[in-house]
Amino acid sequence: MVWLKLSLYIKLKEKLGRLMNTKYMLRNGFIGLFGLLFSASLWAHGGAAGTDTDQCKMEIQGEWVHYTAYQPFISPGEEFCENLPELNTPTNLVFDYIGVKLRNMKVEFEITKEPEGKRVYFQKATQHKSGTINASVTFKEAGDYLVHVKLIPETGEAVDKHIGFSAGGGATTSMGKLALYALVFFAALYILYFSNAGFKQKVDVMLGKAKKW
Repeated sequence: MVWLKLSLYIKLKEKLGRLMNTKYMLRNGFIGLFGLLFSASLWAHGGAAGTDTDQCKMEIQGEWVHYTAYQPFISPGEEFCENLPELNTPTNLVFDYIGVKLRNMKVEFEITKEPEGKRVYFQKATQHKSGTINASVTFKEAGDYLVHVKLIPETGEAVDKHIGFSAGGGATTSMGKLALYALVFFAALYILYFSNAGFKQKVDVMLGKAKKW
């Protein structure tokens, strides 16, 4: 009788051990996936503002200007940088100074259609004490554009920096959205695993076969 109880105890302990290992594997995998998807989301926007991997910024006189574009009537809340998907819709452009030096300088903003250089937006040189500049532009032609940020010093020559983007390429599913969809999907699987015995059993079988490999 004692031997039977001991045998049952050992088997129960082994099952609990396997269950805990599976639980930790899933939990750690989910945490790792979350971190990966979060990184992918950052990568989709070019990285954190102020880093060398950020494709939505330009350097002028040792200072950085970051810009973000929105098309609120097409994709509310979605940020764009190198490609604006739709034409003939109001596009909000937001320029942010990364640092305080430029706030005391006169800066001019211009957007031109390339390669012809046709001006589609212009804001005369002025100081922007808040460090943020907002513009609204409706792009009517598909193709390439340049954002010009021109520093107008008190003395000396103006400094013109620019960054390119395209408009009218059509709506695309961004890496940020894909990451969010994947995160929701795997979160649902994670919850289902611990709430549905049948699903859990199938996963345990697959994990058991994977361990043998």
